Amino acid sequence: MTESAIPIQWPDGRRDQARAGEPWLEAARRCQQTIPTACRTGSCGACEIEVNGVVIRACISTVPAVGRRGLDVRRVDDPHW
Repeated sequence: MTESAIPIQWPDGRRDQARAGEPWLEAARRCQQTIPTACRTGSCGACEIEVNGVVIRACISTVPAVGRRGLDVRRVDDPHW
């Protein structure tokens, strides 16, 4: 990875890196992680993940540039589904 590589800890405990600005779904696929999707437009919420405590919709978001401190990714369970 280049100097814009962001350390990520995935929900299963694996650690990897993604590029700042890389779409979350591409980063997850490349890192052999599964993020559920449905609409791919951000309206259904199936792809919600929590990144450093903030819930985002992975299908319409990119990996933020956070420097060396990295990102902690968690799954979000929607009780309404």
